[in-house]
Amino acid sequence: MRILVIEDEPRMASVIARGLREQSYAVDVAQTGNDGLYQSSINDYDLILLDVLLPERDGFEVCRELRARGSATPILMLTARAAVDDRLTGFDAGADDYLTKPFSFRELLARIRALLRRDARLQPDVFEIDDLIIDSASHRVSRGNREIQLTAKEYALLEHLARNAGRLISRSEIAAHVWDDNFDPFSNTIEVYINRLRKKIDGGQATKLLHTRRGEGYILEARH
Repeated sequence: MRILVIEDEPRMASVIARGLREQSYAVDVAQTGNDGLYQSSINDYDLILLDVLLPERDGFEVCRELRARGSATPILMLTARAAVDDRLTGFDAGADDYLTKPFSFRELLARIRALLRRDARLQPDVFEIDDLIIDSASHRVSRGNREIQLTAKEYALLEHLARNAGRLISRSEIAAHVWDDNFDPFSNTIEVYINRLRKKIDGGQATKLLHTRRGEGYILEARH
């Protein structure tokens, strides 16, 4: 899952981005309203964290512009302004949720998970593909009675495949949702991570779950 953080205070942006990356999210950071609008126009984000007090354009203007463009990406506004009128202004601008600074990082994660669950498919917290179980809240993965240890990026890749189980996922879609702007599209990074995942979830198993369709992409589904 890829998140855009639009926050002009460098320390706050760094703390949020680092914490989200530790939770397996891919994160891009924009420091002005205009930069945030530009980033959102060239990348496909699963969620936007939007500060209110920004240079150039404030968060309310950015939110209104995103909705005017037709963007349905969930927007969680972050601000030190706790007045009811400010929260109402945010909701009227098109925000999906509003969190007042200072906040608990655990609460931020919970609100992010709640917004991501509002997907039209009403996806659950736990994904099951055959005997593979993926808990998106705890990031625990198991197959049968065996717990599988994954790195943060391996988990992020597996969760994206699980959210789209049974559907062919292209390399470009994986890059857009699992990696950030630092990703080199000409590298073999995705192939390396797919091979690592395949060894961990399919190694020694009669039923294979992770499949490659050469030149097209990858699919997570049980094939006996």
